[in-house]
Amino acid sequence: MKKTILTAAIALSAALFITPSMAAPLVQVTTTDGQFTINLNSEQAPISTKNFLRYVEDGSYVGTQFHRVIAGFMVQGGGFDAKMNKRATYPAIKNEASNGLKNNVATIAMARTQVPDSATRQFFINVKDNGFLDQSSTKVGYAVFGKITEGYSTIEKIAATKTGIKGGMRDVPNTPIVITEIKVIK
Repeated sequence: MKKTILTAAIALSAALFITPSMAAPLVQVTTTDGQFTINLNSEQAPISTKNFLRYVEDGSYVGTQFHRVIAGFMVQGGGFDAKMNKRATYPAIKNEASNGLKNNVATIAMARTQVPDSATRQFFINVKDNGFLDQSSTKVGYAVFGKITEGYSTIEKIAATKTGIKGGMRDVPNTPIVITEIKVIK
């Protein structure tokens, strides 16, 4: 029952997230743990959306893994292959955390270093409302650029996986969860 309510809440919030005026690209992601669909918000996050689509279209997300998984927080991917080799990046982009989108459950945001404009290819999906990641008067924040609209159960499965230390990094799934296909479907 709780899972059904969460799924309904995500579907409703996805409907509210999408406005009729948006040119809303949909990206379907297939992983070794299942499939999910992301509705990108090119209206409020044009730079982050364009950047993400560049990696989708060049095919370089295929073969990358969710390399940082923290239950009750987020799942992060896009930057390392299954052997923890770092993938090449395009230049870093401007941080769009001031776009009004919030780091709520089922949203996707750009990962970055402590430098605000350092995001490249890595992204994370929030598995709970993480308001402390939003921009405020005292901090820069992390730019949300889309929302999972289908297949959130795959994200829940990824978030529940057992993790350990690999390649000097913590919170790495013991069994790699790899992106096997990623494509724009709209």
